[in-house]
Amino acid sequence: MTETEKIINACKRGKKKAFTKLYSMYAPKMLGVCMRYCKSREEAEDVVQEGFIKVFQKIDTFAFKGSFDGWIRRLMVNTAINHFKANKKYYEHEFYAGDSSVAEDTSYDVYNREITTPLAQEVLMNMIQRLPQGYRMVFNLFVFENLSHAKIARILDISESTSKTQLFKARRKLKKELADRYGTKI
Repeated sequence: MTETEKIINACKRGKKKAFTKLYSMYAPKMLGVCMRYCKSREEAEDVVQEGFIKVFQKIDTFAFKGSFDGWIRRLMVNTAINHFKANKKYYEHEFYAGDSSVAEDTSYDVYNREITTPLAQEVLMNMIQRLPQGYRMVFNLFVFENLSHAKIARILDISESTSKTQLFKARRKLKKELADRYGTKI
């Protein structure tokens, strides 16, 4: 049995020290996940806290069928989506009606390149965080969660064409920012 499995089992038995250990092991990584979905670090920290409450409430449902990393990540992403939905009225102006005349941008170069330096990761994270909320949510769900536009539309309660348009605009904005930053045409 791995150390993580021991900690998870201790959490299932209600051991407070195990909860603390699990939190310290996963909170930094989950903060990174949540920061992609949130506008600020403070908002992401709130989502992580809310997510860990759910983790501790649902830890009994983790059956060791698949990775715990995947399970907790999925829970955090769902918490971030629920946070977005609960606060959607504040972001509503950032969703624009779908425009079927916008051609879908299919160049994945920028997003599939391996990012190896912490500085490059930080720069990209900051760029993603600065995207308008609608762009950011769709971009993250499509690029990082590999969801289809149909599924994104259902999750965010928007049309499929709006999802496609938001992704197109997010990519265009990121490409422009990368080109401006690095002085190249992408």
